[in-house]
Amino acid sequence: MQSTDFSTLPLNSSLLDNLKTLGYDEMTPIQAQSLPAILEGRDVIAQGKTGSGKTAAFALGLLHNLDVKKFRVQSLVLCPTRELADQVAKEIRKVARSIHNIKVLTLCGGTPMGPQIGSLEHGAHIIVGTPGRIEDHLSRGRLKLDNLNTLVLDEADRMLEMGFQSALDLIFSLCPQKRQNLLFSATFPDAVKPIAKRLMNDPLTVEVASTHDNSSITQSFFKVDDNRHRAHAVRLLLQHAQSESTVVFCTTKRDVQELAHELKDYGFSVLALHGDLEQRDRDQTLVRFANKSVNVLVATDVAARGLDVDSLDAVINYHVSIDPEVHVHRIGRTGRAGGTGKAYSLFAEKEYNKIGRLEEFLNITVEPTPLPDNSVLDQPLQKPAMTTLQIDGGKKQKVRAGDILGALTSKGGIAGSDVGKIQLGDNWAYVAIKSKVANIALKKIGEGKLKGRTFRVRKLK
Repeated sequence: MQSTDFSTLPLNSSLLDNLKTLGYDEMTPIQAQSLPAILEGRDVIAQGKTGSGKTAAFALGLLHNLDVKKFRVQSLVLCPTRELADQVAKEIRKVARSIHNIKVLTLCGGTPMGPQIGSLEHGAHIIVGTPGRIEDHLSRGRLKLDNLNTLVLDEADRMLEMGFQSALDLIFSLCPQKRQNLLFSATFPDAVKPIAKRLMNDPLTVEVASTHDNSSITQSFFKVDDNRHRAHAVRLLLQHAQSESTVVFCTTKRDVQELAHELKDYGFSVLALHGDLEQRDRDQTLVRFANKSVNVLVATDVAARGLDVDSLDAVINYHVSIDPEVHVHRIGRTGRAGGTGKAYSLFAEKEYNKIGRLEEFLNITVEPTPLPDNSVLDQPLQKPAMTTLQIDGGKKQKVRAGDILGALTSKGGIAGSDVGKIQLGDNWAYVAIKSKVANIALKKIGEGKLKGRTFRVRKLK
C-alpha cells in the first residue's frame, strides 16, 4: 500500500517541517497520486473537487522547482476569478513560509493597475493571476516569462466558460517551450481536452473519485412546476432549514438577480454574486457571507469559485446542472472537513433527462421529496449571527489584527469571544462581530484609536 506520509516525498527538510506545523500530516488522495509525478517534473492533469487538497499539491510542485536566489518569474498560476487567485496565493504563501525572501505576486483584474506595475518592477518568483490581466501585462512588456519553469492552470474549465480562450492562447505562446505543465480542475469537460492536448507532454492523469460522501451530505430532490414555484420552494426550504449559511446555485445571472430580489423582498438576509458585479461589491459580498453576516448567497457557478467558507450548512440547486460533475462540485461545498451538510435540488418535469444523468453518475435513485408545508413561512426569519464592520485602515497604515482585537476588547469594549474573522487589506480591514454587540464595537473603533490614529468605521449593509 502506498504511503501517504509527506516525509516519503523528496522535498527539502524546511518544507516538510513547515507542513508539520500546518497540520498537514498525511497526503490527501489527490496529493498522494499526483505529487510523486509532479516532483519528478512530469506534466500532470489532476481532477478533484473543492477541498481535495489540489492547491497544496501544485504549490509544493512549483516550490520544489523554485530557485529562490534567481529573482525572476519561475512559476505562473492562472485562475478564473480574483477570489480564487487570492485564495491560491494565500495557500502558496502558507506552504512557502519556511522559504526566506520568496515573493508571490497576485495580478488580477478589478484592482488598480498602478500598484501591480510597481510590484512587477521589483520582481517576483511566483505570479498568480487571472488570464485577462496577465495578458495585459504581457502585451505591454511589463511581465516576462523567459525564466518560467512551471505553468499551472487552476479550474481551466471555468476559464474557458468565461471567454478567456484568446488570453490563454497569447499566454501559452509567450511561455518557454521547455517547462512543466500542471492542470488542476474540479471537472474536466470536452472543451478542456484540446488545451490539455496542446499543452501537455505525456501527462499523468489523476482522477480522485468525486462522488459525494453519503455520511456527510444528505441529498433531497423536489419537483416543481415552473420558475414561480421554484422561488416559492426556495423560501420553504430556507424557512424549514433555518440555516446560518446557504448557497443557492442558479444557472444564469438573470435568475440570480431575480431570486435574490424576491428573497430580499420577503425579508431574507440575502446577497447576489455573479460576474457583472463590480470587484469591490464582489469582495464585500464574499466577505460578508464568509463572516456569516449574511445567511443566503445566490450565485452562479463561476462567481462562486474561490468562495472560502469554513462550514456551509446547505446548498440549494435552483436548477439541476446539465453536467453531473458540476452538481457534485456544488454540493461538495457543504459537509466539508468532517462536518455534515444538506443539498436540496429543484427540478421540473422537463428536467428528468438531467436527473437520469445524475442517477447514473452517482449510482443513486432519485425519489422526489415533498416540499415543506406552507406553514413554515409563518416562522420568524433567520437573522445573521454576525455583523461585518469595515475599517478604513489596513496593512499600509501598519494596522494589524492584534491592534483591532485589542481595541475592541479594551476597557468598556466587548469580549474576545464576540469577535470573529479579521481580514486585512492594504487600506482596509473587515471584522466580524456578533450582531448583539455590533453597535458597541462600532462605537469603540470609531471613537477610539488604532496605532495612535482615528479611522472611519461602518457596518456593511
